[in-house]
Amino acid sequence: MTSGAERLPGALARRLACWPRAARDLALRWLTRQRQRRHLHAVSDHVLKDIGLSRADIEREARKGFWRE
Repeated sequence: MTSGAERLPGALARRLACWPRAARDLALRWLTRQRQRRHLHAVSDHVLKDIGLSRADIEREARKGFWRE
């Protein structure tokens, strides 16, 4: 008996087979982005000035959803 994936065209079968990895990679990217924004929000105004950012820049970035770049 053959599985459903074996009856699919090769490219589609490969895409379906790798979706768990793609979902994991996306979730990790979202977590990393959220963590980076949280850390940036905690940086002092002095350090922000050194790197050329304002508190308003950081507030705007922190308000973005984790899924947004």
